[in-house]
Amino acid sequence: MNLQWQTLSFTRLTLDTMYAVLRLRQQVFVVEQECAYLDLDNLDQLATHMLGMRGTELLAYQRCLPPGLNYPESSLGRITVCLAMRGQQLGRELVLRGIQYNLQQWPESDICISAQAHLQDFYADCRFIAEGDEYLEDNIAHRKMRYNA
Repeated sequence: MNLQWQTLSFTRLTLDTMYAVLRLRQQVFVVEQECAYLDLDNLDQLATHMLGMRGTELLAYQRCLPPGLNYPESSLGRITVCLAMRGQQLGRELVLRGIQYNLQQWPESDICISAQAHLQDFYADCRFIAEGDEYLEDNIAHRKMRYNA
């Protein structure tokens, strides 16, 4: 799958790219998952944005957050792959790239995520370990998971 990967700070995102990011996040998290939530949480400005592009089409996305924002540890969030590209290992590549990025940026920091509960096995395959009980986040079951640095 011939993707171009970009890892960009908020200030390096073009308007068209940010629009594509917000559109993909809305398509997946709001429309597909039928979840009304406040996507714009003031963390985008502090995040590094990882994008998997084919030409001008955004196919995969996540944001990498430094320690101290969502958790004391670094974190990954808004992890998503467009519907048409699922089942092709793109999500795994995306998450592994996020892990690699966070470990390079903050090598002493574990990586924490708030994983949708139905994806725990996927994240476990990427070496995340579930912690604590499931909880509701935006009316969807989630579980905190940790990647040990």
